[in-house]
Amino acid sequence: MTIRRIIRIVAGSFILLSLLLSHVYGQADLSSLSWLWFTGFVGLNLLQSGFSNWCLMETMLRRMGLPE
Repeated sequence: MTIRRIIRIVAGSFILLSLLLSHVYGQADLSSLSWLWFTGFVGLNLLQSGFSNWCLMETMLRRMGLPE
């Protein structure tokens, strides 16, 4: 499995997990701290990665020796 596939799987899993947790705990109100802020954080990191071509998780996985 390549680094890019792992990043996509982890990002998608984080988004789905945070949406699930937000639903379970009933925290759909963005004016308070909730799991949806984590979803926004993951989305923002994906957006900046698209523009800057740099991703912290990619750097960490590369140092762990996973194949490109």
